[in-house]
Amino acid sequence: MPRYMSISFPYLLTDYVVRRQPEFRDKPFVMASRQRGRMVIDAVSPAAAKKDILTGMVLADCKAIYPELQMVETETGRVEKLLQALAEWCIRFTPVAGVDLPDGVILDISGCAHLWGGEADYLAHIQSKLSGYGFTTKLAIADTISAAWAMARFGTASIIGCGKQREAIRTLPPVALRLEDTILARLKKLGMRTIGSFLDIPLSALRRRFGAEMPKRIAQALGTELEWITPVQPVEPYQERLTSMEPIASAAGISIALQQLLGSLCLRLEAEGLGLRNATLKCYRIDGAVQQIEIGTGHPSRNVPHLFKLFEHKIATLEPDMGFEVFALEAYKVEPVTDEQAAIWHTASQNDRKVAELLDRVAAKIGADAVSRYLPAEHHWPECAVKKASPLWEKQSTDWRTDLPRPVHLLPAPEIISVTAVLPDYPPMLFRHKGIRHTVVKADGPERIEQEWWLSDGLYRDYYIVEDENGARYWVFRSGPYDGDQPQWFLHGYFA
Repeated sequence: MPRYMSISFPYLLTDYVVRRQPEFRDKPFVMASRQRGRMVIDAVSPAAAKKDILTGMVLADCKAIYPELQMVETETGRVEKLLQALAEWCIRFTPVAGVDLPDGVILDISGCAHLWGGEADYLAHIQSKLSGYGFTTKLAIADTISAAWAMARFGTASIIGCGKQREAIRTLPPVALRLEDTILARLKKLGMRTIGSFLDIPLSALRRRFGAEMPKRIAQALGTELEWITPVQPVEPYQERLTSMEPIASAAGISIALQQLLGSLCLRLEAEGLGLRNATLKCYRIDGAVQQIEIGTGHPSRNVPHLFKLFEHKIATLEPDMGFEVFALEAYKVEPVTDEQAAIWHTASQNDRKVAELLDRVAAKIGADAVSRYLPAEHHWPECAVKKASPLWEKQSTDWRTDLPRPVHLLPAPEIISVTAVLPDYPPMLFRHKGIRHTVVKADGPERIEQEWWLSDGLYRDYYIVEDENGARYWVFRSGPYDGDQPQWFLHGYFA
């Protein structure tokens, strides 16, 4: 059976203000915003609520009765931001947590409570944590979202046993079913003060009298009609979680937890013929902060020792403070592992395996962008004739098309140089680059390279290999023909 927890925050905004401004603690104050030219109360503190001040009242009227009442202006969108942050915080207790506007969070706790010793301990632990952060809460657990929502706001019991939601909601007011105001007004006129007064009436009769809304809400509360949670963070399809009974603050403890998570995840990937490409380890601290480290591989991998080595040197960057209580390993990018790739972990391909692991370790330490492999691309311009490839696995689709010499270092973009040359087709006699004069003693060329006419219009290039008086060799070119104006010359690369 599914189980859900509803968390209600009756004083969400005012609790947030007290967290940021402790001087408001135990003082009657309200939060208000301007509506139609007057200040209207949006939220009240517990002390103000005891004075029968309610949301929707006009601030001026309330201050006339209670002059000591203080006011804080409501920040637009703050409720949504707070509930979003609280729902994300609750992911440490369940992978499925959603915002329940206007004042709550809803959790799908199916299969989670036993990790904390049962539903009672689970509920008490979450409530204690939220109370420690300064939030007033009321929590309830039930088989359905609607029943949990109703008990968290109007009920007295916190945990409704499996299949007991019908009995639990009988004594609650009809508003606990989240009915429309028009339906509530009609029920009040008929003297139906509790859900039990109409719960046993056939749904068809209720539908004829009150419309489709009431039967739908009753069915959702009893579990005969499904209701869904929209999670604030989609559950990663490949995720493993580990909860610690005691906070873990040592690198050795984090390493043990990580190895267990990697072992479980890789077993699942192996069963599905997949390998990991990118993964994140999220560590949830007992003070609410979340620390994380990330790795990437050059090829799909499910080798636990290798993946652990990629994470290992990053463990020192974590800040456990008082300790981590939950670990979550997410593989947010996986790829199929072919037979050829799978064989890399066997003795037949030990050299390939070592190269692959070396590249992954280098990339993990200095960044994935620092490891590159280049393949030929079908373009004429030299700077466009190569493309980046994955370190090992991508194969070239075309051959290198020339046997002519090419520079060891090709500049990303040609750089302008000033040249003295005998025109039109002679190599330069000397050139200046970045203020340094180079006298040419040897030269070879020209080699003409045309632009692709189907891509863009452009001048052709006449390339020369030149050597200066110091023995350094350069790859230079003249752009276009000599037609009376001084043509432009460029330096494009260096030979060894």
